[in-house]
Amino acid sequence: MDKLKLRENFDEIVQRVERARLRVSEYHIVKIVAISKYVSSDEVRELYDLGQRAFGENRVQELKQKCEELEDLPIEWHFVGRLQKNKINHLIELDPFLMHSLDSLELALELDKRLEAKGKKMDSLLQINSAKEDTKAGVMPEVAVEEYLKIIENTKHINLKGVMTIGAHTKDESEIKKSFETTYKIYEALQPHGAKICSMGMSNDFELAIECGSNMVRIGSLFFK
Repeated sequence: MDKLKLRENFDEIVQRVERARLRVSEYHIVKIVAISKYVSSDEVRELYDLGQRAFGENRVQELKQKCEELEDLPIEWHFVGRLQKNKINHLIELDPFLMHSLDSLELALELDKRLEAKGKKMDSLLQINSAKEDTKAGVMPEVAVEEYLKIIENTKHINLKGVMTIGAHTKDESEIKKSFETTYKIYEALQPHGAKICSMGMSNDFELAIECGSNMVRIGSLFFK
């Protein structure tokens, strides 16, 4: 990708996040995770050189490949995809900075068991299916607080850091906003239990997500368009 274009995209995203953040509060901090699933390690390296530090992958195999190809860089790797049980051990070996997609107590218990066997811990977010869509993973909003607390109670090697959601799959902005507001309310209820991260918002809706309280956005296509 053209380096000048990448810099322009990077600067534009940072400015848009900054404007959205300031509409909430000058004290509201937002982390940008660059989703690199459709691009090469060379493009990740170029974006890193511009100042981007956190990158996300949604497949364990691709995360492994990029970790190996970019091992000379202290990148903060995030895993954002659905985790299949047969890939758990592979993900543990890669030791991601944050796993965004813990989508059930069942998966949490299996992950915890494997982490214990390997003597490791993993920081994770509980994924919430805030718009109740059949195509999406995640716990239903009405049981999310209860599931979060069950995971804390029943696992010793998972550090729950907060929640993640994908906005409603629609062009109706009011529906998207509703899904973000639903998740933010859950996040607020979990703050006394240590929740620090509310990961909401992607390339098409991150400004709206920030205005609804998101402090972590996952942006891919806008960087590399």
